[in-house]
Amino acid sequence: MVEKECPAVVSCADILALATRDSVVYLGGPSWEVGLRRRDSTTASRLDANNSIPTPSFSLSTLKQNFANQGLSEKDLVALSDFHNRGTYQYTIDLAQCRLFGPHIYNDTNIDASYAKFLQSKCPRTGNDKLLELLHRQTPFHFDNLYYKNLVQKKVLFHSDQKLYTGDSTDHLVGKYATDRVAIF
Repeated sequence: MVEKECPAVVSCADILALATRDSVVYLGGPSWEVGLRRRDSTTASRLDANNSIPTPSFSLSTLKQNFANQGLSEKDLVALSDFHNRGTYQYTIDLAQCRLFGPHIYNDTNIDASYAKFLQSKCPRTGNDKLLELLHRQTPFHFDNLYYKNLVQKKVLFHSDQKLYTGDSTDHLVGKYATDRVAIF
């Protein structure tokens, strides 16, 4: 329909970029100018795309390499990590299956004990692997810096998220975003 109305002017990639910007604005975040006239891929592969998406079990070095493979920096890694908490992750929207965060709440020591206990009460060690939990419990529909505050407090759902704040090179960015909401803008 769009191509028929605006031939070779508006692509699906343009629509996605505009929708992303408008969603961020709707949730209270910043606005930015979106350049148009992107070309849609003619060789896109779901398998290739899925192979490029980080998993909840990634280490920090694996996350950094994964982002570098896409031409993204360490700063991009930290800034963009919050967005899976507001979007699609493993077949659900704003929800994660117990099987994806179970290893973090049962095996890791870099998680707040009371938060782990709360999650363990919802997701037993075995069974209920498909039970769902909110990725971003406090403010799931608002663009804020609570994700970074939760990282500092060790109250995030995924092992890979917590790796962003464990005494390594990304700590300074997490700390900056946790204390300065405007910095993430």
